[in-house]
Amino acid sequence: MPVPASNAGANTYSNLNGLAALKKDPSSPQAIAAVAQQIDALFLQMMLKSMRDASAEVGQADSNEMGMYQDMFDKQIALTLSQHQGLGLGAQLTRQLSAAAAAASSPAAAAPTGNAVSPVRMGSAMIVDADADADADADADADPAAAEAESAAAADPGEFVSQVFPSIQRAAQALGVSPFAMLAQAALETGWGKRMPRGTDGTSSRNLFGIKADDKWAGPRIAADTVEFSGGVAVPRRTAFRAYGSIEESVNDFARLLSSSPRYRDAVAGGANIQAYVEGIGKSGYATDPQYADKLNDILNSATFRGALAKRNVLL
Repeated sequence: MPVPASNAGANTYSNLNGLAALKKDPSSPQAIAAVAQQIDALFLQMMLKSMRDASAEVGQADSNEMGMYQDMFDKQIALTLSQHQGLGLGAQLTRQLSAAAAAASSPAAAAPTGNAVSPVRMGSAMIVDADADADADADADADPAAAEAESAAAADPGEFVSQVFPSIQRAAQALGVSPFAMLAQAALETGWGKRMPRGTDGTSSRNLFGIKADDKWAGPRIAADTVEFSGGVAVPRRTAFRAYGSIEESVNDFARLLSSSPRYRDAVAGGANIQAYVEGIGKSGYATDPQYADKLNDILNSATFRGALAKRNVLL
C-alpha cells in the first residue's frame, strides 16, 4: 500500500515517524520524493554548518546553549527550504530514483544498459578554466559504433581502463608524462567512467577530465550539477562542460590544455615521474578541491587501480 503523501516525509527535523513510514513502500512516488527531499535537506545542513564553523573562527565563540539552539534552527531551516525549491539535488535524485524504480519493475530490468548515471559530480569538485587555444577539433573519422559504446558507463574499473587507456597512452607519450597519472585523473574526475556529465536525454559528454565550457569554447556543451570549493566550503553549482564526439577527442583536448597553458608547466615537466605530475596538478589550481592531489594518490595506491590494470594486462 503506497505511503500517503501527508506521511511521506517529516515536517520537522525531529519527526522520525514520517521517515519510518517510507520503509513500507520505498518505491512509491511519494516515498522517492521524500527521500530525495531529505538528502537535499542534509546537504543544506552541511552548508549551514560549514558557514557557522567558518564564522566562529573569526568571531567570538558562542555558548554551548547558543550553539545547540543554532544547530536546531539550522536543521529546521534546511528541512523547510528542501520542501520548497531546495538546491535542485532533490529534483535530480527524484528523477533518478523514479527511473530506477521503473526499470526494476520492468521485464527488461534484468538487462541493465549502464546508462542511468548521475550527472551530480561530488567527487573531485573540479573547476577547470581552459585556455582559448585548447579547443578540441571534431573527430571526423570517429567510428559511430565505437562512439556509441563509449557513451555508456563502464561496468567496472577494468572496462574503464579498456575504453580510455589506449587514447591516454598515446597522448601521454606525446606529452612525455606518465599515462598512469593521467588515467588516475580520469578515474577521479569521472568515478571510473560512471559520473561523466550527461545531457537531459542521457547523451554522454565523454568529458574525462571535467573541463568546463567557457565563453571561448565553440564546441558542443552539456550542463550538469557539480560541487566546487570556495574558501574551503563546498558550493553546489550548475556548470556547462565541454562535450566531445569520442574519448580520443576528449583526451587530445586535455593534452593540448596541459601543453599550452603555463599553469601546468610543472606537471608536464615532471615527465614520467608520477608523483611530480600529481603534485604539479595539485598546485596548479586545476581543481578547486584542496585535497585533489591526495585523492589522486589514493587512487594510484589503491587495490582497485592495480586490479583494473592487471585485469587488462597493463603493467604499472
